[in-house]
Amino acid sequence: MATDIKCPNCGNQFEPNEAIREEVEKELRSKAADWQKKKNEEFQVKLDEEKKRMQQSMEENIRKSITADFENKLNLAEQNNKDNEEKLKLARAKELEFLKRENELKNKEAELELSVQKKLQEEREKLSVEIRKLEEQRNAAKETEFQLKVKDLEEKLESQKKLAEEMRRKAEQGSMQSQGESQELLLEELLRATFPFDLVAEVAKGVRGADCIQTVRNNLGQECGKIIFESKRTKDFSNDWIEKIKADMRKQGAEIAVIVTQALPKDLDRFGEKEGVWICSFAEVKPVVQMLRDGIIKLSTALKSQDNKGDKMHLLYDYLTSREFAEQWQAIREGFLSMRNSIQKERDAMERLWKAREKQLDKVVLSAAHVRGSIEGISGTDVDLNLLENGDEDLEE
Repeated sequence: MATDIKCPNCGNQFEPNEAIREEVEKELRSKAADWQKKKNEEFQVKLDEEKKRMQQSMEENIRKSITADFENKLNLAEQNNKDNEEKLKLARAKELEFLKRENELKNKEAELELSVQKKLQEEREKLSVEIRKLEEQRNAAKETEFQLKVKDLEEKLESQKKLAEEMRRKAEQGSMQSQGESQELLLEELLRATFPFDLVAEVAKGVRGADCIQTVRNNLGQECGKIIFESKRTKDFSNDWIEKIKADMRKQGAEIAVIVTQALPKDLDRFGEKEGVWICSFAEVKPVVQMLRDGIIKLSTALKSQDNKGDKMHLLYDYLTSREFAEQWQAIREGFLSMRNSIQKERDAMERLWKAREKQLDKVVLSAAHVRGSIEGISGTDVDLNLLENGDEDLEE
C-alpha cells in the first residue's frame, strides 16, 4: 500500500518513490539513532547518578553500620567495664567486710585472752591473799611464842644477873661454901633455862645426896628418866665423889649421874665418863646434858614402844574404824574431788574455746577463698590473697 507524503509547504500530496523513501528512512534512522544516543546518554547519566547515589547510600549505610557496630561494641565494652567496676566494688566491699570481721575476731580474741588473764590473776591474787593470811597467822603464832620465850629468857637472865651479882658478892667474901652454893644455884638456873620442859628440883640443904635432880620429859610431857648432878668448886678432884654420886643415883632411881667440877681428874683434859659417871666443867654442862638427855628420851621411847603393843594395835584399829577417822578422810576426799573437778572444768572451758576459735578460723579462711576466687574470675589472673603462709590455705580447702 502506497503511502502519500504531504508537503508541509504547499500541502500537495505525492507518493514517495524509492529514493525519497530511502532518504526518509535514512533520516528517520539518523534521528532514531540520535534519539537513541540521547536516550542512552540520558540513561547513562541517570545510571551514573543512580550508581553514585547508590554508592553514596551504600557508603552511608556501611558507615552507619560500622558506626552502629562500633557504638554497640563501645556500649558493650562500657557495660562490661561497668560490670567489672561493680564486681570490683563488690570484691572490695567483701574484702573490707572480711578485714572488719578479722579485726573483730582479733579484738574478741584479745578481749577473751584479757578476760582469761584477769581471771587467772584474780585467782592468783586470792590464793596469794589466803597464803599471806596463813603465813601471817603462822608468823603471829611464832612471834607470840618468840616473845614469850624472849620474856622468859629476859626474866631468867635478870635472875641470873642477880644470881651472878650475888655470887660475885659472895666470892668477894672469900667463903668457899658460898662459892659452891652459888655454882649450884647457877647450875639449876642454867638447866631450867636450857630445858624448860624438864623438872629441875633442888635437894634441900642438910639432906644427904646430890645437889639437884633433873627429871627429863619428852615433847608430850611424859617422864623419860632422871639425871642427878653434883656441883664441886675446888682446886683438886677427889675420886670419892664418884662413889658418893653413884650411891645417890641408885637411891634416887636416876639413870645418869653428872659431876660438874672446876678441877677435872688427871686422866681427863675435857668432859668424859669415868666409872659410870659423867664428869665435865661448868662450861661443858649444856652440850653434855643435851647429849645425855637425848639418849634418855630415845631409850624411853624404845622401851615404851614395846609396852602394851597389843593394846596399841587395838587402839589403832579402833581409830581407823571410827567415825572421826571416816569424817576426816571424807573431808580430805571432798577437798581432793573439788580440786579435781575445778581443774576439769577449766580444761573443758579451754577446749570449748579452742573449738569455737577453730570454727571461726575455718569460716574466715573459706570467706577469703571466695573473695580470692571472685577477684581472680574478674581479673583473669592469680591473686595472692592467702591468709596462711606457703599456700597452706589451698591445702586447708
